[in-house]
Amino acid sequence: MALKGNLRDFTITQLLNLVNLAQKTGILVIERSSQTAKITFREGKLAYAELSHQEDGLGSILHKAKIITTAQYSTIQDRGVNMSDKELGLLLVNSGYVTQEDIIASLQNHFIDVIRQLYTWVEGVFQFLGGEQTPEDKIPIRMDLENIIIEGSRRLREREQLGDELPNLDLALKFTDRPGVNLKNLNMSVEEWRVVSYINPKNSIRQIAKAAKMSEMEIRRVVYGLLQAGLVELIRPLDTPKALPGLEAALAGQSKEEQKNLVNRLIGRIRSL
Repeated sequence: MALKGNLRDFTITQLLNLVNLAQKTGILVIERSSQTAKITFREGKLAYAELSHQEDGLGSILHKAKIITTAQYSTIQDRGVNMSDKELGLLLVNSGYVTQEDIIASLQNHFIDVIRQLYTWVEGVFQFLGGEQTPEDKIPIRMDLENIIIEGSRRLREREQLGDELPNLDLALKFTDRPGVNLKNLNMSVEEWRVVSYINPKNSIRQIAKAAKMSEMEIRRVVYGLLQAGLVELIRPLDTPKALPGLEAALAGQSKEEQKNLVNRLIGRIRSL
């Protein structure tokens, strides 16, 4: 199947669905700026996935999944540096450190995570190389694509809705005046705390996302959670001209009460996804 194109014309979901329905074997290569993703399929099933600049060795994957300890991982790095993933997997199973099921489950979760990251890509070129197989030194799996496609479709729909409701990431945030509320007593996630640490009327949401190393979807989710809790509000960044592009769309409503109602309706929609 000779297939080339741009992610502006074909979504990741559409590409996966095409491979699934056609039951194709080959590698889907997707490139953007300095990143490259390679996803291998066998007869329409997910076999392997990797993302450049991301550790994809079996030892690293098992350590990230907490299947092996940090000490065991260090030993693997020292003694198994010249081993392929297949050789390392066989050694770990025979030594009783892990089971074959541990390896397969960890690989599945890692490959799915790679594809999840691709759903945040809106720019890039792709090509499908038919007949190509999983790298010889890697361990292939055989995983149906249907559930991955369903989850991906939901993520795309969520991203579109978040983009519609908060189109301008050049707005800033400031803490609301709520007497008696102590941030230290709130049960927030690591991502939420990272965002909170950068909140300043001079920092736009886009700048916060860059500093916190978060995607647009991730920062939008966190911002809406903070808005719903009444901890922050949207403002024009300090030292920035009032006529920001898309400002009126982002601050829909003429009063604070109208803006708050809009946010609450949005949160309800997101939670119903």
